[in-house]
Amino acid sequence: MSKVSSIEKPHTPGRPGLSGQGMDRIVEKRTDWRKRAGYAALALAAAAFAWWVFATLTGGRSLSVNAERIKVSPVSIGTFEDFIPLRGRLVPSSTVYLDAIEGGRVEQVLIEDGARVAAGDPIVILSNTNLQLEVLGREAAVTEQLNNMRTIELQLEQNRLSHARNLVEIEYQITRLTRSIERQQELASRELVSQSTIDELQDELNYFQARRAVTLESQATDARLQEAQLRQLRASGTQLESSLALARENLEDLNVRAPVAGKLTGFVVEVGVSIARGGRLGQIDDPDGYKLKVQIDEFYLGRVDIGQTATAQHNGQAHELAITKIYPQVNNGQFEVDMAFAGQPDDLRRGQTLQLRLTLGDNADAVLIPNGTFYQETGGAWVFVVAPNGGEAVRRSVRMGRRNTDFIEVLDGLEPGERVITSPYTSFSGMDRLVLDQN
Repeated sequence: MSKVSSIEKPHTPGRPGLSGQGMDRIVEKRTDWRKRAGYAALALAAAAFAWWVFATLTGGRSLSVNAERIKVSPVSIGTFEDFIPLRGRLVPSSTVYLDAIEGGRVEQVLIEDGARVAAGDPIVILSNTNLQLEVLGREAAVTEQLNNMRTIELQLEQNRLSHARNLVEIEYQITRLTRSIERQQELASRELVSQSTIDELQDELNYFQARRAVTLESQATDARLQEAQLRQLRASGTQLESSLALARENLEDLNVRAPVAGKLTGFVVEVGVSIARGGRLGQIDDPDGYKLKVQIDEFYLGRVDIGQTATAQHNGQAHELAITKIYPQVNNGQFEVDMAFAGQPDDLRRGQTLQLRLTLGDNADAVLIPNGTFYQETGGAWVFVVAPNGGEAVRRSVRMGRRNTDFIEVLDGLEPGERVITSPYTSFSGMDRLVLDQN
């Protein structure tokens, strides 16, 4: 039995002892660049969130502002004068509009625009053929109705006279028969006439007596009905005559006259122009009395009342006025009031404007800040308050009250000695904190 011996291969130091291991090598793993970018973006987002949280907790949104471009005003204690400056336009104190009651064609212009007129003065003459024909037709109809009424009155009067004649005839017959019966009875007592003759006369007497009773009753009934009918006819006649008078007045309205005395203005009528019924011809103003038409911001609508006083300057003198009428309709953010002079000055002209101060309340001590354009952006609900070191300004909620051209009354949120920004907030109205750059 042969013996086989194994032959060992030499072992190379530092290499594996397995077959084929000399051909293998270790490959290092590479990290994907997309993952690295994702990690970086996540880190940036986390940093931004942390900054937002920090900014919110330490003052909200902020903005760096050049300190020289803003106006800083102090909060102080002083006397608040409750007034507002206004501008008023002079208009006549009373105006009567001149309208055409009946339309027509202008035939003649008697007075020029701007002239003074007295009540009843003719101004313009119009013509209206249709109206003239209508009035003539109405006059004819009224005349016909009046003639019919007179005819009926005549018939009623003739009927009354007929009843009267019948009664006269009946009374005559009754008297004649009564006397005849008396004579016949005297003769019958001496047996000179028969009883039948007396009976015939008595029957005839009874007939006329009954006829008289019926005639009297008919006369009374006719008289009652005739009186009622005559009253209705007279009332109808009065209405017809009034209608005729009104028609004539309408025709007379073609001659336009001044309803009141004053100055004729806005009168631009020319000969030959057709004026519609109710058309505006012009107006008559009070030439000596004036009032002020004043536009006031709607903010003060609840604080303006009739009787409040104002002071206007004219030729270097102050004149007192009072509100006489308030028009509550708001147009373009303003409403209108009328003001009357306590003592009207001389040298006033229609359309002239006057500066005035309207007093809204009594003077009072209050915490004040200067009035500024910031109020339009905030509505008085908040302001930027400057820190004591002057390096920043922080938004703060406040409560403000009355204001005039110079100051605003502070009711809550500010203390005397503090400083606030009173310049416009347009460019940083959405910020919570302003960093004031002193450079």
